[in-house]
Amino acid sequence: MKNFYKNKKVLITGNTGFKGSWMTQMLLLLGADVTGISLRPGTDPSLYEILHQGNNINEYIVDIRDFEQVLNIFHKEKPEIVFHLAAQPIVIASYKEPRYTYDVNVMGTVNICECIRRSASVRSFVNVTTDKVYQNNEWEFPYRETDRLDGFDPYSNSKSCSELVTASYARAFFKGRDIAVSACRAGNVIGGGDFSGFRIIPDCYRDTVSGKGIAVRNPNSVRPYQHVLEAVNFYLLAAKMQMDDSSLAGNYNVGPEYSDCIKTSEVCDLFCGFWGGEARWEAIETQGPHEANLLRLDTSKAKSRLGWRPVWDVKRAIKETVQWYKAFSDGGDMAGVTEGQIKTYLSEGKV
Repeated sequence: MKNFYKNKKVLITGNTGFKGSWMTQMLLLLGADVTGISLRPGTDPSLYEILHQGNNINEYIVDIRDFEQVLNIFHKEKPEIVFHLAAQPIVIASYKEPRYTYDVNVMGTVNICECIRRSASVRSFVNVTTDKVYQNNEWEFPYRETDRLDGFDPYSNSKSCSELVTASYARAFFKGRDIAVSACRAGNVIGGGDFSGFRIIPDCYRDTVSGKGIAVRNPNSVRPYQHVLEAVNFYLLAAKMQMDDSSLAGNYNVGPEYSDCIKTSEVCDLFCGFWGGEARWEAIETQGPHEANLLRLDTSKAKSRLGWRPVWDVKRAIKETVQWYKAFSDGGDMAGVTEGQIKTYLSEGKV
């Protein structure tokens, strides 16, 4: 991948977000020419601003719903590879603003697909969705790529729709044009620099540094937790391999080993253990909207077709995450810390 991405023209939507910022930093380390299309960061602080990434990429602060502006960027930058990460990503927020969620997550995808259709440069497209696209029957066994798409809440359902849009464009317009397309469904990603609301690790960090006990809504919920670098590495791998061989394009689950699908309470135990001191958590009563209690992914397809394997287990993922937040709290060199974790990951994964 180091040789592949050097000097490649790569466009990322949603680059100012948590996952987009980690992807940008990894691509910069690999020597790519990165263009970002995104709104301004949605949190303060934000990883994007902490790393000063606006100084190192072709930056466009543009709403992906503004088709003409986005199309002009495609024509100007002529990307070879496109990663679509821009979204309204929070389940609880989707209940409060369902129309906005569908507008961004569905019509935003339509706009990106349409820009690719009108582009002469794009050869590889990865739509980053979520493990929540599946109709969740709370089964014990993990979901496979062939299972039905029908997310329950507006966020999850809108991402299901985003995948259907992508599949339609792939069949109707991209087939035969040497444009390889994949949709990647990642489990819950964690890592340093996430300051979003209503996510367990950022909540653990905020409550701990404020001296409060960590308030946990659904301690018995089981999720496929993985470090953000696992997901980012897979997206980059999928984009590369399908560009080299279009028969490898398709839908892929991205998640940890089965043993790393753990309860939220176990995540909190690990966080508190690695943080030390007075870190503690407690379950709270909540009357919030529906959230799935059990969700696991079958990653056999990614392993067999692309040769992918997770590098860090959930304990290592939480340990690296805690170390990042501790360094941030101590006023550390966060660009150095972030790049150090990426280099360690790439080295251990022999990427």
